Amino acid sequence: MSTTGIAATLFGAEDLRVVDIELGDLAPNMVRVRFGAAGICGSDMHYFRHARTGDFVVTSPLILGHEVAGEVVEIGSNVTGLAVGERVAVNPSRWCEHCAYCHEGRANLCENIYFMGSASKTPHMQGGFASLFDATASQCVKVPADLPYQAAALAEPLAVCLHAVRRAGHVKGTSTIIFGSGPIGLLTMLALKHAGAGSVAMVDVAAAPLKFAEELGADQTIDLSQGEEQLAAFAAATPYDIAFEISGTAAGLASAIRTVRRGGTVVQVGNLAGGSIPVPANAVMSKELDLIGTFRFGEEFFEAVELIVEGKIDVLRLVTSEFKLADAPEAFRVALDRSRSVKVVLTA
Repeated sequence: MSTTGIAATLFGAEDLRVVDIELGDLAPNMVRVRFGAAGICGSDMHYFRHARTGDFVVTSPLILGHEVAGEVVEIGSNVTGLAVGERVAVNPSRWCEHCAYCHEGRANLCENIYFMGSASKTPHMQGGFASLFDATASQCVKVPADLPYQAAALAEPLAVCLHAVRRAGHVKGTSTIIFGSGPIGLLTMLALKHAGAGSVAMVDVAAAPLKFAEELGADQTIDLSQGEEQLAAFAAATPYDIAFEISGTAAGLASAIRTVRRGGTVVQVGNLAGGSIPVPANAVMSKELDLIGTFRFGEEFFEAVELIVEGKIDVLRLVTSEFKLADAPEAFRVALDRSRSVKVVLTA
């Protein structure tokens, strides 16, 4: 089979190029996957704009992409349980499976993790925005042949949201509020509703994503571009039990801390800017809040695939644009325009 293809590769801030690639021989424990579809994530866009996301800095050319699905085209000699031609959702996490965190059931905190399309390690682990790429067998989760690649690719962001909801603890019947109405915020809303949350309010500084959130089923939408008066009024009328900070901004975290009720919970989902940020920490103390971090996901990836396959969460409702992999630079420009996109997906 062919071992050449193309890949959307980042060389620096706003320097994304589609370049030719050539893969070597397949390792015995690996699986070669032909690209089917992939979602452009917020962290991909941070890498594109700044050549970094949070504390992870790009120091060498990086193939982006970690929300990906495709078709198995070659299997290493030591691999079992997979067949050429099967469709797979690809878990971008490559856990070591032997560190203390893996043994504790917290593989997302694996000491030796490599994550596709991430600059968290040097050398960087290349991502899935490539017409061909290799993964371990354990990363490949089989999906039905009739499931669109676009849906399978979005198992990864849904898994992030399922993990965040799980970190929040008991959510059934609670009043919840989400700061940030991008794809992760919207999927968190769908995950909360699936888990039985009593109500979900969505907060943003832009009207277009809030309108989309309303159409998707948000119980309240609050536009902070008009000031925080509406947010304060809602919080006073119905105190929020749990707040999810997803915007990745210091202002969003501060608002979440101020808004949640006394004794409530704040879950930090968004990737904040690197370095120190101002936080109203005294309010965490005086309101006796639980401030909880959530990072990526563990076994929730398999749960996400199952929910998508069974039609219990329709992730394709978020997709607003599709572009060919070869047109990735244009796709990124559209994805960065929140007035006309929610989730942009690349296809083969």
